[in-house]
Amino acid sequence: MNKINPAILEKAHHWTQPPFDEQTRQKVQYLLDNDPAELIESFYTDLEFGTGGLRGIMGPGTNRMNIYTVGMATQGLANYLKMNFPDKNPIKVVIAHDCRNNGRLFAQTTANVLSANGIKVFLFDDLRPTPELSFAVRFLGCQSGVVITASHNPKEYNGYKAYWEDGGQLVSPHDKNVMAEVSKIKGIEEVKFEGNSRLIETIGEAVDRAYIAAIKNLSLYPEIIARYKNLKIVYTPIHGTGVRLAPWALQEFGFEQIFTVDEQMMVSGDFPTVHSPNPEEPAALDLAIKKARETGADLVMGTDPDGDRVGIAVKDEKGEFVLLNGNQTASLLIYYILKAWKAKRRLKGNEFIVKTIVTSELIKEIAQKEGVKCFDVLTGFKYIADLIRRLEGSMHFIAGGEESYGFLTGDFVRDKDAISTCCMIAETAAWAANQGKSLYRLLKEIYLEYGFYKETLLSITNKGIAGAEEIRQMMENYRANLPEHLAGIKVTVIKDYLCQTEINLITGEKIHIDLPKSDVLQFFLEDGSKITVRPSGTEPKIKFYFGAKTILHHIEDYEKTNQFLSQKIEDIKHDMGLA
Repeated sequence: MNKINPAILEKAHHWTQPPFDEQTRQKVQYLLDNDPAELIESFYTDLEFGTGGLRGIMGPGTNRMNIYTVGMATQGLANYLKMNFPDKNPIKVVIAHDCRNNGRLFAQTTANVLSANGIKVFLFDDLRPTPELSFAVRFLGCQSGVVITASHNPKEYNGYKAYWEDGGQLVSPHDKNVMAEVSKIKGIEEVKFEGNSRLIETIGEAVDRAYIAAIKNLSLYPEIIARYKNLKIVYTPIHGTGVRLAPWALQEFGFEQIFTVDEQMMVSGDFPTVHSPNPEEPAALDLAIKKARETGADLVMGTDPDGDRVGIAVKDEKGEFVLLNGNQTASLLIYYILKAWKAKRRLKGNEFIVKTIVTSELIKEIAQKEGVKCFDVLTGFKYIADLIRRLEGSMHFIAGGEESYGFLTGDFVRDKDAISTCCMIAETAAWAANQGKSLYRLLKEIYLEYGFYKETLLSITNKGIAGAEEIRQMMENYRANLPEHLAGIKVTVIKDYLCQTEINLITGEKIHIDLPKSDVLQFFLEDGSKITVRPSGTEPKIKFYFGAKTILHHIEDYEKTNQFLSQKIEDIKHDMGLA
């Protein structure tokens, strides 16, 4: 015990006294008596209200998700809202939560604190997808929104995401300003926990119906869906918030053969059928693919716990299911949507799409060929939402996507939306079928036309205090030893988003990057390949995004070319000290 920092011990002892509740006090006392390692992790720092809100492991302590850290974050948000909207009476905030353990408790805590501060609260009656929360902010004319979710993190985690009046997550200056207000809250004594029930209104079905109606209006070819209404679709919510709304939305689109995975229709924050509730993990769709084989389905879709990401599997030429990554799904959707807009003469010249800097350059190629502007933003869908807001009235947003399985069509939601994306993926499959093609074949034809882009992601997890230092050191080393060649291919451009500088290694030209500072490095190679190095903003990880490019001369060469690109990525990893 004498090895523990005295400041940590002091904080922990404070949590064993009133006004902390009896259960919390007992748990902290147990850590003091029995588990010094967990005690340190729980109290060595304060769970930071970052630019994306809170996210952390649940439990007692200043570095954990609990009613007290949630309460302090909410008090800071309430203080900032009152500063920003002095003439609004009442200020209005909508709150949702996903399937995670303690989700309802944290949502109710948030509602209590906001209402105790005189703020009107709309609280969903049960779990809802994150995109519906984003929709509800604008639909109900709110100044802010909060969703309790840790997205696709393991079951031990929960989180807290705050939204502004445009329905998008907090961005500058509000993100930093809310962070500042939260940091001013020095203890739970400053938090108004006693809610005002007169200011808390329960909402549900009416908002659902409005949200589903808006999604239905996205359909571009309802007549094709009518022809392929028997397209067999397997859908799983992976125990999460898509459980009711995704099948409902698909039915409203006109699809009649929707099969669900019974075991995963059970809402549970323990995610009992999967190791990880992340559709980016291949195993998360195992049960859905099994169901698809049993039912003879054509398409498999699975959404994450808060319903903002979707993973899909499609049939190859042999009838076997193949998982597509987020870049491939986004490319298919952008290709279909832009082709449909063009065919229907909806392109007027002021449309745009958005992708994040780590997302496939294939999307930009497709947009440019169709005469549609493509913008790059930093990683995080909040930056896509912010661009939609800034260009509103001057340009028309069509769609946006990111490699991490997030996508958005239309602007009535200002965050990634797996519910509407499921519908658009199914419609893309029907459109392809109308041409006698599968989605897999369509993807190959896109590669044939625009170039074969193969992307993979490597995540290295380094937990705790030591892990954060290791990640910082890795970034420092890459900046100090910039590569001139990777896999024998010349590096032509280096982008450092922390310095906001783009350097052309061929001409020596330096260009300012007009995006917010971010700890990201990118290497562009002579052959069109792209490598990105980026510490995660929400998890103890450093991520490496590999995007290799080459020409696909003939569809018959697909497998051979795919293997060539896989080897190129392995060679790049080796040169970066990762293999």
